[in-house]
Amino acid sequence: MDFQERTFGLADRAETATMTGLAMLQAMLDGRFPAPPICQTMNFILTTVDEGSARFEGKPGFAHYNPMGMVHGGWIATILDSALGCAVHTTLQPGEGYTTIEFKVNNVRPLFETSGRVICDGTVLHRGRRMATSEARLVDENGKLIAHGVETCMIFPAGETR
Repeated sequence: MDFQERTFGLADRAETATMTGLAMLQAMLDGRFPAPPICQTMNFILTTVDEGSARFEGKPGFAHYNPMGMVHGGWIATILDSALGCAVHTTLQPGEGYTTIEFKVNNVRPLFETSGRVICDGTVLHRGRRMATSEARLVDENGKLIAHGVETCMIFPAGETR
């Protein structure tokens, strides 16, 4: 998770429209495309992808704390949503897009900046023509569960606006 070697930004839409979701995310890992800006803000990054799965790794910091002195649940939800969504993204064909319809998180223990690096693995449970579901687990370096979640995504033609 070396951010110094990463660039942040957005990939060219015309180029990504011709690629599968897995190829696009692999190009991001290979450094051909930049990592999205949210990764820099939240201090996490996509580290591996495969058909139907995505892994993010991150390290929350003091900047991610809530008023109670622990990592804000929004940080946890964001890394989960990223793994859940990118797992679905790996199943997209050229010309397909997706968006989250619903998202559920269960936090099972607090997270602190002293917790160290965390790992979030997302996996597709079902991929249909118009709908996909995925699940993810967020664990610390020792494999201790911090949170888990599920997501439902709508699949649509990338140019669809309704």
